[in-house]
Amino acid sequence: MTTALRISAADNVATALEALAPGATVQIDEIAVAVTETIPRGHKVALREIRAGDVVIKYGSSIGIASSDIAAGAHVHVHNVASSRGRGDAAHSQPSRPGIRLAEPDADA
Repeated sequence: MTTALRISAADNVATALEALAPGATVQIDEIAVAVTETIPRGHKVALREIRAGDVVIKYGSSIGIASSDIAAGAHVHVHNVASSRGRGDAAHSQPSRPGIRLAEPDADA
């Protein structure tokens, strides 16, 4: 049974299709990784080591930057990934990447 889904061969994460427990194995093509911590259904698992500052890739595109080292098989989520984009749903959306600020809207506009 498939326990995780990788969208693109370039992805360094896969999406858990069911809750994954430590010790479970995720097998995707030639990649086999042992899960190191509980990963809820719909969350991401690292398919290989991702170093702090590396790009996290899902859908073949960057979804953020690793804010800390992430071991293969670890849970990949907001606790260890900083978005490189604003939220989009907030009126004054700010990216969560340190040092990046968006211009404030004109008060007269």
